[in-house]
Amino acid sequence: MGMSHPARMRRIHMDEIKVMNGPAKQHGKKEVLPGVKHKIVVMSGKGGVGKSTVAVNIAAGLVRRGFSVGLLDADIHGPSVPRLLGATEERLMMENGRVLPAEVLPGLRVISIAYFVEEKDAPVVWRGPVKMGALKQFIEDVEWGEIDYLVIDLPPGTGDEPLSIAQLIPDADGAVVVTTPQDIALTSVRKSIRFATLVGLKVLGLVDNMNGFVCPHCGEAAEGLGGSLAFQAAMEYNIPYLGKMPLDPRVAKSAEDGRPFILDDGASAEAFGPILDSILEKVNGIRSE
Repeated sequence: MGMSHPARMRRIHMDEIKVMNGPAKQHGKKEVLPGVKHKIVVMSGKGGVGKSTVAVNIAAGLVRRGFSVGLLDADIHGPSVPRLLGATEERLMMENGRVLPAEVLPGLRVISIAYFVEEKDAPVVWRGPVKMGALKQFIEDVEWGEIDYLVIDLPPGTGDEPLSIAQLIPDADGAVVVTTPQDIALTSVRKSIRFATLVGLKVLGLVDNMNGFVCPHCGEAAEGLGGSLAFQAAMEYNIPYLGKMPLDPRVAKSAEDGRPFILDDGASAEAFGPILDSILEKVNGIRSE
């Protein structure tokens, strides 16, 4: 992270960060994120399907397997990554004109608009071009360093932020699409799949979240009533079905506690392991033990 020259490091002040409210700085044509080996986008067709929880646990799971990871919270209006990681009080630093992301776990670096908002309940009221400028700065002006994976947590839908990321990171390895068994969620996820196709973003696969449930008393997982609608959607669009995650009270508690569930034992961590295996296999052919 270049921490050996503290004299050139200083805290970022809010009046400096507010430059994000203007147009993004123009740079000459150069390689995007040159130190990042793989870029994984996590998206969903609608809100409330657990997309950010999946993104955070992908990142934490990769760290647990020994990889160095960056996590970019691209949800400008509803950033939740810092809260899910229990890292809401971090203060970002700047060195040699570049922002250093918060290192919230050993091997996990995070950037989020939440770190730039002085009042936690203050809304970010920005139009599309301004959001594009902020995301451009997150990618170009943040010192991600040499890392194995960058996980990008997009807001739900197919609006400004997903389109901006698709334009800014044209060499992304692909997208993990998160849905739930309800038909209304699957209707929206079809739009996400078609969006990815339109912008040339490979779909790594579909995560079927909240399918089934975990008994709060015995901890055993049981089948739900959602059936295989998500599996059918994956077959319909000829994309991989990465697996399903049960509805688990301990996942909700882990979010409140700010500790990714993949770091502990339990039915959800057990179900998520093969999903992470599949993502790794789709990205680079590695199947981790």
